[in-house]
Amino acid sequence: MSVEQVNIDYARVERAIRFLDRAGAGAPSLATVAAHVGLSEAHFQRLFTKWAGISPKRFLQHRTAEVVKGLLRERRPLLEVTFEAGLSGPGRLHDLLVNAEAVTPGEFQRAGEGLTIHFGFHPTPFGECAIAVTKRGVCHLAFVAPVSRENALDRIRHDWPAATLVADQAATCRSAAAAFPPQWTAPTAGLALHLKGTNFQLKVWRALLAIPPGSVTTYGDLALAVGNAKASRAVGTAVGSNPVSYLIPCHRVIRSTGELGGYAWGPDRKRAMLALEASRAEASRAEAAEREPGDLPPVSRLPLRRLRARQ
Repeated sequence: MSVEQVNIDYARVERAIRFLDRAGAGAPSLATVAAHVGLSEAHFQRLFTKWAGISPKRFLQHRTAEVVKGLLRERRPLLEVTFEAGLSGPGRLHDLLVNAEAVTPGEFQRAGEGLTIHFGFHPTPFGECAIAVTKRGVCHLAFVAPVSRENALDRIRHDWPAATLVADQAATCRSAAAAFPPQWTAPTAGLALHLKGTNFQLKVWRALLAIPPGSVTTYGDLALAVGNAKASRAVGTAVGSNPVSYLIPCHRVIRSTGELGGYAWGPDRKRAMLALEASRAEASRAEAAEREPGDLPPVSRLPLRRLRARQ
């Protein structure tokens, strides 16, 4: 499937989710939603199920607004699942396991001098992304829309002003495939990240890695997790500075009121990510409950490796 078609499909799904959110408690029929995005009911059913892995009807049960409020009411501890225990659920959760390493202080000061960064553009379930890699791992991932490809590259240039950028689809293809594996497949363990950030930013990004799919936290709770309850504003800035969107799940942070809050690539994309993760998590829990005792889960529990900052 072409990148253009993937983007068109995601745009329709995003419009459908936005339409459902505006509908509130009065959930419209499948035919009504299909008509809103310009498709027949059967075509929309196939498209949505292909994207989400579940039917639109099942997805409706997990609309983001209700899900996040429920999660907030539960007040799940942010770090209830430790790095060592692993974050992959017993079912087929879409969870990314990463091995992240920060630049050295000297490398930070050199701003990428002598470094070659290969970049490419690839389709994802949430629209086209720009991904950049070094020999040490993925250093950047951002979604293109609603900006242009050129604008999407500006942040790489901003973060690594002295580096040499090389367009190379082949070099980034494997990382893109690992970042967005096919639905219901085992996650890729040890996808390397090459991160450039302050010690405080690294601390926040590490805490973000501890939030399991299907869960959310607040900026306040994230501040507590990094040991500074009064640093909510600074935490918010660090979350927004995350250079590898989705891989470090900044989309799982919301306001204490239950509102989604800001997102660099638009609230609709954040809403789609959270709703998809919540619905898949619920489907996975239902599958786990139906298995006979002693049955092995489809995806093994794998450890999430620590974010190591070189001193």
